[in-house]
Amino acid sequence: MSESAVVTPATFIIARPEPGEYNPYYERYISLVAGSDILATLDTQRRQTMLLLSGRDESDGDSRYAPDKWNAKEVLGHVCDTERIFAYRALRIARGDQTPIEGYEQDDYVRNGPFAREPLAEIVEDYIAVRRATLTLLRNLDQAAWMRRGVANKNEVT
Repeated sequence: MSESAVVTPATFIIARPEPGEYNPYYERYISLVAGSDILATLDTQRRQTMLLLSGRDESDGDSRYAPDKWNAKEVLGHVCDTERIFAYRALRIARGDQTPIEGYEQDDYVRNGPFAREPLAEIVEDYIAVRRATLTLLRNLDQAAWMRRGVANKNEVT
């Protein structure tokens, strides 16, 4: 391959981020993720989540492990909202947008979201759609886009 050749997502593996490429707050979450290929991991997580949620009914979705904690539908809704926000950040940074991206308050998003009153099956459908959209976005980024830096929630990230 010549030096001027474009590297496509099919020719490289998107590896685990290095310290300095993310907010240290996320270290705990990053360390819990198995594997080193983020695209494969995201797809595996999608399949595992679908297996976990198949056959669940509304009472499962409404269950809470403590009275003041989110129920299962709210947790899944939070996953969807957060993935949308992180995909939006990835898109802006990948496109070279240097405008700082503000953070968000997850509790407000859950409190103001429709999750507690939505059927579990609809939240699951939303999760599938969000994950597919995330995978499509990330698969189409080239290596240069993956390495661009931006500021999200007052932290420099790639």
